[in-house]
Amino acid sequence: MMRLLTLSAIAALLLAQSVVAVNHANFKTSSQSAFYRRHRAYIDGLTKAETPLAASSLNDESATTTAAAAAAAPGAGEATGGPHFGLAPESVRLDGSRVHFDVLNTRDGVPIAFTLCLCEGGVLRVKATEKHPLVPRYDGAAAHSLVNGTGPALVSPEDVTHEALEAEGGAAIHSYTYGRSAAGEPISVRVSEDPWRIEQWVGDTLVVSFNSLGYFYFEHHRPKPEAESELGAVDDGWSETFAHWTDTKRRGPESVGVDIEFPGFEHVYGIPEHTVPLSLRPTRGAEGGYKEPYRLYNLDVFEYELDSPMGLYGHVPYMVAHNRRHTVGVLWLNPTDTWVDVTKRTDGVSTHWVSEAGVVDVFVTPGPTPAELFGQYATVTGTTAFPREFALGYHQCRWSYNDQQDIIAVDSGFDQHGIPYDVIWLDIDYTDGKRYFTWDYSKFPDPVAMHEHLASSRRQAVTVIDPHIKADDKYWVYREARDRGYLVKEADGQDYLGQCWPGDAVYADFTNPEVREWWGSLYAFDKFKGSMPNTFIWNDMNEMAVFNTPEVTLKRDLVHHGGWEQRDVHNIMGMLFHQSTYEGLVRREPVPKRPFVLSRSYFAGSQRHGPVWTGDNAAEWGHLAMSIPMLLSNSLAGIHFVGADVGGFFGDPDEELFTRWYQLGAWNPFFRGHAHIDARRREPWLKGEPYTGIIRDAILLRYRLLPYWYTLFRHSSVAGTPLLRPMWVEFPDQEDKFAEQVHFMVGSAIMVRPVIEPMPRAEGSGDERAPLSVD
Repeated sequence: MMRLLTLSAIAALLLAQSVVAVNHANFKTSSQSAFYRRHRAYIDGLTKAETPLAASSLNDESATTTAAAAAAAPGAGEATGGPHFGLAPESVRLDGSRVHFDVLNTRDGVPIAFTLCLCEGGVLRVKATEKHPLVPRYDGAAAHSLVNGTGPALVSPEDVTHEALEAEGGAAIHSYTYGRSAAGEPISVRVSEDPWRIEQWVGDTLVVSFNSLGYFYFEHHRPKPEAESELGAVDDGWSETFAHWTDTKRRGPESVGVDIEFPGFEHVYGIPEHTVPLSLRPTRGAEGGYKEPYRLYNLDVFEYELDSPMGLYGHVPYMVAHNRRHTVGVLWLNPTDTWVDVTKRTDGVSTHWVSEAGVVDVFVTPGPTPAELFGQYATVTGTTAFPREFALGYHQCRWSYNDQQDIIAVDSGFDQHGIPYDVIWLDIDYTDGKRYFTWDYSKFPDPVAMHEHLASSRRQAVTVIDPHIKADDKYWVYREARDRGYLVKEADGQDYLGQCWPGDAVYADFTNPEVREWWGSLYAFDKFKGSMPNTFIWNDMNEMAVFNTPEVTLKRDLVHHGGWEQRDVHNIMGMLFHQSTYEGLVRREPVPKRPFVLSRSYFAGSQRHGPVWTGDNAAEWGHLAMSIPMLLSNSLAGIHFVGADVGGFFGDPDEELFTRWYQLGAWNPFFRGHAHIDARRREPWLKGEPYTGIIRDAILLRYRLLPYWYTLFRHSSVAGTPLLRPMWVEFPDQEDKFAEQVHFMVGSAIMVRPVIEPMPRAEGSGDERAPLSVD
């Protein structure tokens, strides 16, 4: 029988196995993030305050104070000295299916306008922004992440019931019931005036609470001080230096943050992508937790490490909490740099979300069952794009196959060894000098003939297309982008020039809908010459990776369409690039067919455009083990078509690890073998027997179950149900399953129990391992 590891054994394995190491000097810690420091300073001030702020004296007249006048107040924006946000009681009102109220910064007189949107299916949307902003705040993520740009519909006003309650001490509580669970329990939201907070209730159970700790902190815009000596009044509010790079903040401090509590819960999950356990560890106030918050900032982290909350390639700011009675989720829809602290208490889990800029835009999916929660989240960000059947088969890739002859030889090798596969991949070296949409004809003299050869066996090719554009006047893609004004700009209006695989490179501004339309048009067969209907696309490096900049990505003060800065849109850039490619492939044929586009970077809503993968992992047992919670976390956050590189990208797996990875990889929704350019060749037959036969059996099992996989994808595309499921999804009242991250469910009918550590040596057999087997 295959053996299961205890969680403590897994943690030891993860720590022991890592032989590669990330360069931490390239990436910020929370203490190097000025906006996070300011929020922590505010919280420190709260702990010193003796009593919470009374809000009863606030009124509508003060709520009309303009931000311009308030910004001139002494000490504006200081983050210390106790609470200074309170709800104006007279501002609470019900308008159809929306609840409105103002929260005032009582030191500066700046009103923050809250709107609670009561949505179908029990979904609650909480929005907050400045009521009278000096300049607009970025609020564009919803147009890209939400279904149809709007998300779930509002309930009918006739379905909203308002009830006035009274808390201890006489403060008012406004309760609004607007839906029912499948079991008939009423779903309601309550707004408490003093101290102010927002609560989501299912029946008589409180499941989510906003600002119950009083951590809400909203930095309003203000004029930049004229005196140099006054700039330091806000910690790095107008400029910030990291690793000799200075980030100029032309709008000044503008971060937002709030605490969100899950009362009565012990386990929270999600907010991928991190190399952490499925049940998220605390970041504050507990032994065995992390010393850093979870970071949500899309980054190309070379040789990423295990058991770390640092940000990786893509993120979905969706957190799920589960106990025996309820499953609830919270989506923090903010695409800027974000830190999330988790504190586990005896009475529940407290989280603290802090983002660099933008607005507060939060969706609560109240469940209360896992199935209801998945359906609710699907109404918010959409469902998985339904793939074509070939995409569910096995994919073969490496950086890079040498030439056209090499591609044909590998293709033939699968047939010679009786191993099925569907797709072969071409990395960056197929291009003419890293110029995408071109071919190096010295290596690939006839790409059309190559595609036709693959098509004769109903096989496909995938070519990589990265977002950086070689800055070369002879390159037609560069000329078009430059001449049309489609490139990301420096603050002075010049085209930004960075360094990536081609050397000097520029970046198209995918926040501009005209640019997305143009980029999609490049996939037309008469433009991407040599491509054919069986050519599909791999979008890599779309964090956006830049080799010579802070944190290996675009600088925060670069300028995009509409005057927005890179800091405003960073986490959606990869998704917009992915979307542009997806839509281009839809348009390239007279009769649209379902595209296949893999992306490394992603955000909430990326599932509508195609699969993602966990990036550049390593050929280590620890990475094999960690792939399971990483895939499950993505699955809970709506990213269902996901996989990890089989065999590990970096390094050379031994026979046992290589074989075990295929046995597990056959249960990944996206099933691809991949390897680094310095790794030895590792087509599935190269390890010899008995390993080739075991790998063949694993791949054949995948193909025998394709009807099951196809059915699961269909359900996912319609109802939002994940393909890979933590055990608690199918066994929601079994507490011993709540932190399980070794075995998992594929749909509701198959449980997978993989081997994720080396087998013990057979007694008396020297260096030989015990025989591999499949139960």
